[in-house]
Amino acid sequence: MRYVSTRGQAPSVGFTDAVLGGLAPDGGLYVPEAWPTFTKAELAAFAGQPYAKVAAAVLGRFAGDEIAPAELAAMCEEAYATFSHKAVVPMTQIGPQTFIAELFHGPSLAFKDVAMQILARLYDHFLGQQRRRQTILCATSGDTGGAAVEAFRGAKNVRVVAMFPEGRISEVQRRYMTTAPEANIACVSVQGTFDDCQAILKDAFQDPVLRQAVDLAAVNSINFARIAAQAVYYFTTAAALGAPDRAVNFVVPSGNFGDAFAGFVALQMGLPVKRIVVATNSNDILARAFADGRYSRGTVQATLSPAMDIQSASNFERLYFEGVKRDGTETARAFEAFAKAGVIDIPPGALSAMQATFTGVAVGEDETVKTIVSTLNETGELIDPHTAVAVAALSHVKLDGPTVVLSTAHPAKFPEDVARASGVTPQAPRGAADLAGRKERFDRLPAEADTIKAYVRAFAEG
Repeated sequence: MRYVSTRGQAPSVGFTDAVLGGLAPDGGLYVPEAWPTFTKAELAAFAGQPYAKVAAAVLGRFAGDEIAPAELAAMCEEAYATFSHKAVVPMTQIGPQTFIAELFHGPSLAFKDVAMQILARLYDHFLGQQRRRQTILCATSGDTGGAAVEAFRGAKNVRVVAMFPEGRISEVQRRYMTTAPEANIACVSVQGTFDDCQAILKDAFQDPVLRQAVDLAAVNSINFARIAAQAVYYFTTAAALGAPDRAVNFVVPSGNFGDAFAGFVALQMGLPVKRIVVATNSNDILARAFADGRYSRGTVQATLSPAMDIQSASNFERLYFEGVKRDGTETARAFEAFAKAGVIDIPPGALSAMQATFTGVAVGEDETVKTIVSTLNETGELIDPHTAVAVAALSHVKLDGPTVVLSTAHPAKFPEDVARASGVTPQAPRGAADLAGRKERFDRLPAEADTIKAYVRAFAEG
């Protein structure tokens, strides 16, 4: 299995280099040279299988012969043993043919754990083979940082610098990063937005001196292994609902578009995905793009669903690349222009291809609050604001057949907002109850690429 850059100017690499490299040298994102596929019989066989077994099958198609099947199976078993629910991603029915997939039973109570726990084990495997140490630079809008810290804390071959936008994530989200006492973890409160953090991340990866000096790596969803691991729960939930004989819809609360793009990956691999509804908050760049064909960056607005407060969804580049029939030159032109002007007019053919699978819906704050309340009253389920955005989106679309709403975070990650909306304070699961009492450790820095790159180098070399 080989991986190519969406911008077409980097040599193809194997799975190991795609994982450890994260971003391609030309600034593009790695995707498989050709999509691996499953037969209908193979898809049907996923029904009732343990989550770790399905994960090993899906990831095995992307790893090719670079990891022995037995080793990959053991990694998956170990990764998903960290989850508090035996099913890993259980489903709860909230209406006729409508289900919530609970992606929040991992160590940091968010869907990012599903990918990050296996990614940490892939890193350990590959770096151990190469007798190598790397520095992971992570930009988070709330959940990626906590999941990365939980997955990599204490790792011998990895140092982590987690950047988060100051005042724009919940206290629980912040504490999952800043209370880690291990010396291989550093946290930075950036005086800006998540888009500022993401821009700094991309600047760092395009700095060859820094990359070489600290052996820079990324675990944001620009890393294709994250996407591959997130595709797994599309297979498990769809198989449980009758796939491949029944096509399934998915509703995805989306910010950086990685989770929704993982559904597109599952579709390319043969899963009968009928429609993917991309639910955004008022930071609606994706909803607008799918509606009118203009991918146009706006001003980031702070909302009740902070992990989605993004106006530059990095994984959209992967979908654009597919939409323009894998034309790397065109993709590079479009996203280099977007970096300067903040707008891309999607070619009509590419837009039509996107709209064949994706529908965008933007949900306001009032509707988010009302949905938390109505879902509790109608089903007894207490949901977080991000999940509420996705549930609210259901009322704006007409879907036929079984539908899965991806619930991306435990309501206890946003206790004040959930309690204010519903009158019910969500209870933190075991293992998170003492989070508020742990000592925090982080640095505050301006949203300046040079300042943060110097910080990363000093930490890595210290």
